[in-house]
Amino acid sequence: MPISTTPNSAKTNRLINEKSPYLLQHAHNPVDWYPWGSEAFEAARTENKPIFLSIGYSTCHWCHVMERESFEDLEVAKLLNETFIAIKVDREERPDIDQIYMEVCQAITGSGGWPLTIIMTPDKKPFFATTYIPKETRFGHVGFMELIPQIKDYWAHRRQEVLDSAEEVTHVIQEVPISKDLKISEPEILELAFTQLSNRFDKEEGGFSDAPKFPTPHIILFLLRYWKRTGNANALQMVEKTLQAMRRGGIFDHIGFGFHRYSTDFFWLVPHFEKMLYDQALLVIAYTETFEATKKEEYATTAREILTYILREMTAPEGGFYSAEDADSKDEAGQLGEGKFYVWKETELKTILNNKAFELAVKTFNIKKNGNFLEQTTQEQTGENILHLIKPSSDIASELNVSLEELKERIETIRKQLFEVREKRAHPNKDDKVLTDWNGLMVAAFAKAARDFSEPIYTAAGKRAVDFILKKMRRVDGRLLHRYRNGEAAILANLEDYAFLIWGLLEMYQTTFDVKYLQDALKLDDEMLDLFWDKQDGGFFFTPRDGESLLVRKKDIYDGAIPSGNSVAMWDLLHLEKITGKTEFAEKAMRIVQVFSAEVSKGPAALTQLMVALEFAIGPSFEVVIAGNPLSEDTKTMIKALRSSFLPNLVVLVNPTNQTMPLIRTIAPYLKDQQSIQGKATAYVCVGKFCKAPVTDVNAMLNAVTTNPD
Repeated sequence: MPISTTPNSAKTNRLINEKSPYLLQHAHNPVDWYPWGSEAFEAARTENKPIFLSIGYSTCHWCHVMERESFEDLEVAKLLNETFIAIKVDREERPDIDQIYMEVCQAITGSGGWPLTIIMTPDKKPFFATTYIPKETRFGHVGFMELIPQIKDYWAHRRQEVLDSAEEVTHVIQEVPISKDLKISEPEILELAFTQLSNRFDKEEGGFSDAPKFPTPHIILFLLRYWKRTGNANALQMVEKTLQAMRRGGIFDHIGFGFHRYSTDFFWLVPHFEKMLYDQALLVIAYTETFEATKKEEYATTAREILTYILREMTAPEGGFYSAEDADSKDEAGQLGEGKFYVWKETELKTILNNKAFELAVKTFNIKKNGNFLEQTTQEQTGENILHLIKPSSDIASELNVSLEELKERIETIRKQLFEVREKRAHPNKDDKVLTDWNGLMVAAFAKAARDFSEPIYTAAGKRAVDFILKKMRRVDGRLLHRYRNGEAAILANLEDYAFLIWGLLEMYQTTFDVKYLQDALKLDDEMLDLFWDKQDGGFFFTPRDGESLLVRKKDIYDGAIPSGNSVAMWDLLHLEKITGKTEFAEKAMRIVQVFSAEVSKGPAALTQLMVALEFAIGPSFEVVIAGNPLSEDTKTMIKALRSSFLPNLVVLVNPTNQTMPLIRTIAPYLKDQQSIQGKATAYVCVGKFCKAPVTDVNAMLNAVTTNPD
């Protein structure tokens, strides 16, 4: 296939036939890109060339920079084409490939990130790894123009050294330490995780790292449970400090809502402006649960605002959720840059708002004439402002001598005016592929918010997404697939697709009590165990047993931007055990802890989603069966009462007494013995393996789920 001869030409390379927005972004490069596949590896063997593997994603700012600087450059493209077979991979389409070679980069360089650059042999064994590469060498970063001739020379004249190095790197990442014994007890592991997080906590600004600061919702979920379990006020204080700081900061989009990817500074002010679906989903869950725990409306408001953004910008007409929005966009002059869509100049705000509104905007959002942040590369004021809050609304209301409600109304009026103006700007590109795993997280978020805020549109959004995935994202034989775009579903689902979708289905049952969600969850769990479970040592592999043969079949437990598939799978299994009464689910769940015991014993703070599951397993965890007519007020009252408290380790089932043979009993046969008393809604509460006497009084039910068995 012909390739581009000039940047942005009408000629194309092999990526033009792909579905991935990221790959299509590179389809007009003069680099002779191949997609990952047998054609590329056969070409490398035939032409006796090493492989240049470039991994990124469509909303990655530095991926765009490297493309503009190097992959669209004829000199660089000529060197790449002469020396390598060049392969482009979308990390979101192929997380299995990305996972392996990111570990390679971390092993070789001590760090990693995107764009990820790997140079390897035709049999996929890597011998060089780095991230961003400039065209010319600068500031200690070797450039393409110097690097490529060096590698070409090594490949031609020192081949054996290269092959030996590749074998050594491959051996390192293929080593799998096996440990089956926890060094400390399970309760001590929770204590250690809390201690490690306490030591990392930024007491001044919130968060759990130095700059850059990432949203870490799975840490929030663990700390909430630790607080509930122990009553340790410091755990809740860390949660609230972090969530409040993030919501006030520039990492939050105060005009259109939703969170940006991360903050480049200590103060949550200057974000990396891309917006990822998984961040929105996990943060909705974190803010919603914090509202449950504190009853503070500010957390519910933030969760609702995120979901407003998702429904407006990230929901496909068919029901699935899009993946991301770009960090880069064009300004009025057509210049592409990061965050251009989101920042404001003082002069612009003066033309949009009347004097009174402008003064309030300056006070509320910390607007400065010369800009309110330093440009990261020059450390100079830009004249642009990132909207953020430096004072609580109550303080501003006191200064202005107005009620808090009046202040909120005035700020909302300003927000709407600015939103209308911003809508006329050139929007960031949207990655409109639908991914099963990220959609599973978003379904879980909508389901939790729906029952906490009694919002039917959230339930409907979750339902439409589930229906879309289960109808459109399957192979002809019913096998779950990972990616959908432009009418095509493709790529075998990985562990996270199954685990996260099951999580979403279980949350949808807790919201709707529609048994079909449990049926689908159990069916997918059967497939997950069949395709991913390590029958020898336990735990789940990331890729299915019939998937593509890669350098190594990974089995991971560490949380990254999204939680570990093994950790979420453990949570799924523990909940399915509660629902079905089948102890084999719990046995599998505990084997996950055992197979990763070395990691668990040493650094549980890096495994907070696993700590969430482990805390549920240790207990006390509660199961409540409500036997009653789902349409009757007494049944609804019991359900509402359970939802009014923060009970993270609670599983609720409804045994409908208005049906002769309820479908739920095919999943949970023990429900046949749990009937209503005197026609009233009746709660059967079990704590661990101990069941209390059935009650028809709401207060008695609540008392039973907030106390341990005698």
